[in-house]
Amino acid sequence: MTGKTRYQAPALTKGLEILELLAAASDPLIMSDISIALGRSVSEIFRMLQVLEEHGYIARAEEGYRLTNRLFALGMSQPPIRDLASTALPVMQDLARRAGQSCHLAVASGAEMVVIIAIEAPGLSGFAVRVGYRRPLHRSNSGRILLAFQPPEARAAMLDDIRATGETLNEAELAERLDAAVANGGAIAPSPMLTGITDLSAPILAGGVARAALTMPFVDGAANRATVEACSQLVRDAAAMIGSAMSPIMLAPPREVEGGQ
Repeated sequence: MTGKTRYQAPALTKGLEILELLAAASDPLIMSDISIALGRSVSEIFRMLQVLEEHGYIARAEEGYRLTNRLFALGMSQPPIRDLASTALPVMQDLARRAGQSCHLAVASGAEMVVIIAIEAPGLSGFAVRVGYRRPLHRSNSGRILLAFQPPEARAAMLDDIRATGETLNEAELAERLDAAVANGGAIAPSPMLTGITDLSAPILAGGVARAALTMPFVDGAANRATVEACSQLVRDAAAMIGSAMSPIMLAPPREVEGGQ
């Protein structure tokens, strides 16, 4: 930041400096590196890191601090305008047309998944999830996909975020479901919210890590264009197509998106 402003907010300035530094870093940074880079004392940095971590904007691992997807999710609560959206949107529109079903894209935001793109089913009837819809990661097919396709440390950190909310976890059952999703390259599960709907989900992978989850809430009916098995394969093919297109951009941690809804 250059120049003097009329109003000063030192704490906010420190927080923004840390976020900008981590956004520009290719690897996680330890506290002493952040202190040196910003020319601030470790005690100043420590307090700000604690606050940013508590609010979910950064995450801590053995190798240091990194940005989370929280800023990305905040920005994407408006109609999506950035790389992931522009790549996924036409693929998802084609998926909905071919399957005759709606579909949506979700990313992780702290202990929850949040829907950032939703495509309605073609025709006069169908079921669709709204943009901005949130649900605990372990309680949705999309969320479990986001949990499953992570390195062990990242998955453990996400599970810690869930525990911190007071949610009860059936650790053994969840681990079994996550491992099965990885083995199968996706997951099929009854909707936790509505009867008669089956969620078909697959990961958007970059560098082998799920950056997003593509889900089709399959509604069975006599007029269906494709079977649930065929639609599951369509979802996986679409997710692979989006991931292949995004990989060159998203091998680094996802850039945070400006704006909000």
